[in-house]
Amino acid sequence: MSVKQPLRGYRILSAEQYGAGPYGTMFLAQLGAEVIKIEPPNGGDTARQVGPHWLREQESLYFQSFNLNKKSLTLDLGSDQGQAILHRLVEGADAVVNNLRGDVPAKIGLDFAALKKVKPAIICAHISAYGRDNDRAAWPGYDYLMQAEAGFCSLTGEPGGPPVRFGLSMVDFMSGTQMIVGLLAALLDAQRSGEGCDVDVDLFSAAIHQTSYPAIWYMNEGDVTGRVPRGGHPSATPSQMFKAADGWMFVMAQIPKFWPLLMDKIGHRALAEDARFATPAKRLENRDILTGILDDIFGKHTVAHWLKLLQGHVPVAPIYDLDQALDNPWLEKIKMRERIDHPDRGSLDVLSSPIKLDGQRLPNHAGPYLGADSDAILTNAGYSADDIAAFRAAGVV
Repeated sequence: MSVKQPLRGYRILSAEQYGAGPYGTMFLAQLGAEVIKIEPPNGGDTARQVGPHWLREQESLYFQSFNLNKKSLTLDLGSDQGQAILHRLVEGADAVVNNLRGDVPAKIGLDFAALKKVKPAIICAHISAYGRDNDRAAWPGYDYLMQAEAGFCSLTGEPGGPPVRFGLSMVDFMSGTQMIVGLLAALLDAQRSGEGCDVDVDLFSAAIHQTSYPAIWYMNEGDVTGRVPRGGHPSATPSQMFKAADGWMFVMAQIPKFWPLLMDKIGHRALAEDARFATPAKRLENRDILTGILDDIFGKHTVAHWLKLLQGHVPVAPIYDLDQALDNPWLEKIKMRERIDHPDRGSLDVLSSPIKLDGQRLPNHAGPYLGADSDAILTNAGYSADDIAAFRAAGVV
């Protein structure tokens, strides 16, 4: 049974690099779109040079994280010939994506103002650090900077400790995902109206938007959410990390019904009826006392013991190191790990798409080597072998 891929037949051109843009367009490629990475002829996407693990010289394993299922075209967009090739490709494309610095797309003709003359229905989707229409348009910027300025670092870690960034580049990933939501919505509209547009997402706005309910609390009540010990929820408890005899786990009696159930399951029903903990407000008021009591209880047995008692009844999870998380047998059971063919290694272990259609995860194949598809893409666009050879000799591809 073949896997449904609803974007088959759509073509996306993407002048993308590193994380946010490639992460977003990988979803489009997994959903069946033909995603063509447009890369500089000398070196390509900077992600190809990110170590420490390599497939072959100057081809990084890191690159595979964000570029499964894509094609690679090398093209100098700063040259006149490169622009002519771009325009020919746009004629047969549905969208053009980039995650360049905010002032660059207009300079190299990747915005709707430039490309609507080629195809009025084209969608031009942009991810930049701070946007394309303000005083920071020319500023470089990365995920970690957004975590810093949007308040993430001040919300992460233990009270009294130094600011802490997330262990992963979540702002990049959120921005890439938000970009494809906007792109797909604009694409639907273009199919009805025949008119394309620009779609913009910037890392800073995406990060600020994710401050969500603490932002609403502050903007309306002046309530500044701070750090809570053990990664706890700011207003619900117990909803935090606890140390068992041999490791840590996260326990979440997040809503009222789970509090008495948790106490029943761990054999301490009397605590559910203790006046100090009888209501959510009382438990919050006495969080430190409750944490101490539960530490004593959970510390008497192993994580495995508590998981056996609680899983499926009360929200609980072990706190794993990365290797434990990826070797978790549950990933195999739900098919979130996959082995794909790769010419350098025979096979490559990758993460599967989190999206399932009709119960099946989307297919994957290895990310392309730099320029691997240039000849085929240009041939399909109507260029002869002599044309392509001339482009290559001139450094255009």
